[in-house]
Formats: sequence, structure tokens, C-alpha cells
Amino acid sequence: MSQVFKQPVSVLVVIHTPALEVLVLERASGAGLWQSVTGSREGSEALAATALREVAEETGIQAGIDALHDWQLANRFVIMQRWRGRYAPGVIHNTEHVFSLCVPATLPVRLAPDEHTAARWLPWQEAAEAVFSWSNRDAIHLVARRFQAA
Repeated sequence: MSQVFKQPVSVLVVIHTPALEVLVLERASGAGLWQSVTGSREGSEALAATALREVAEETGIQAGIDALHDWQLANRFVIMQRWRGRYAPGVIHNTEHVFSLCVPATLPVRLAPDEHTAARWLPWQEAAEAVFSWSNRDAIHLVARRFQAA
């Protein structure tokens, strides 16, 4: 059986409340590595479908397409060496598409134990400081600016 490689196309979904409490998840593959929901596109699925699938898989939160905000923003970055084996040989960059999902209030989360070990709802400033990637930090700031202006 041949190895199935991840696509270097992914989504980042900032899940937050109207009060800008942001859900962050600790990666199972690295203690202290906090992040929003992320995941790679499968097959030719639409990016919004990827975002909703990943939210459901990683948190148990079920949401409809109308609750999802597509920021029409993509970040390209170098894939960390520790995760390059998941991609085809020679693939070193990933393009991550930014989404957000506003939920009415903090919700209980059902973690996928092979992906995450803990979840926390934090004020947006603390969440932005806690996440390990610059693209995640920037996405949290983007969401906060929009909701503070509203």
C-alpha cells in the first residue's frame, strides 16, 4: 500500500464568542504548542467544507456554513521539519486559509485525543499570546479588530 500524503493546503479556524473568548487547543505532538483548529484539505473538498469538518473532528462543535466567516486570506509558510514527513517528498511550504467561527458562548469541547490533549477558552489577547504560530496570532488579532469595531 502506498503512503497517502497530506495536501499542502490547509485551513485555520479561530473559534470565538461575541465577547472574544477564543478556543485554543494543545497539540498532542508537542506539550505547550497551543493553536486554533487547523487541518489539511482532503481530496477536492471546498475550503469551507474542510474548515467545518476540522472543527467537528477536533472539537465536536457542529456548525453550518452560514456561521463560518471566510477571511479570503491565505498565509504561505515553511512546514516545520518535524511535520514534513506527512507531505510528499520535496514539499516544504503550506498555504493556510483563514476562517473564523463565532459561537454564542463558550462550549464544552470533545477533543480528538490523537491530535489534542487540552482545550482552553481565553480572552483574545491571552489566546494570541498562547498560540505558537505567527499566522494563528495574526488571525486572532484580525478577528478581534473586526468584532471590536462592530
